[in-house]
Amino acid sequence: MMEVFLNILGVVFLWLAVEYCLRHQTAESLDDASMVPFADDPEVARRVELATGKTVTAVAPEVAKPGWGNLDM
Repeated sequence: MMEVFLNILGVVFLWLAVEYCLRHQTAESLDDASMVPFADDPEVARRVELATGKTVTAVAPEVAKPGWGNLDM
């Protein structure tokens, strides 16, 4: 019985923590945040826009400058 009570208490705590963290977010800001993973690839951004009808602000990937080397980490 105690385990069930602690499980319910844990779920309630998790729900309250998520609500606290997202308290200042609007539906629009959360929608924009869901599109961020597609912003660095313009081709994928276009496909997502066609599939969802939502605008993705795509950013062109950074191109290496002549004379500068790329450092892989």
